[in-house]
Amino acid sequence: MPRLVRLYIKQVLIGFGLSATFVALLLYTNVGNLWHLVSTSDIGWIAVLMLFMFNGIVFAGVQFAIVIMRIGQDDTPKGGKREPIATTIPVPVEATSRNS
Repeated sequence: MPRLVRLYIKQVLIGFGLSATFVALLLYTNVGNLWHLVSTSDIGWIAVLMLFMFNGIVFAGVQFAIVIMRIGQDDTPKGGKREPIATTIPVPVEATSRNS
């Protein structure tokens, strides 16, 4: 299997894992009285499934985008001097008065 496909599958699994955690926390903390709405409805499981799937798609896409954008990032500095430049050296400046 190509490395990019393997990377994509891994990020999709991570994204759906994050989605499951997110939906579980939403239901556990009862945000917007969601747990009551889902548990008292006969088709509440469809709402939970849709919430999980749609959040999974979003989280997987964001996770994959972050990984792809970080692939080309190189943290090592290129070129330039490694020594700091002294910028606190006093420079004499002549002060003149306009009234002279």
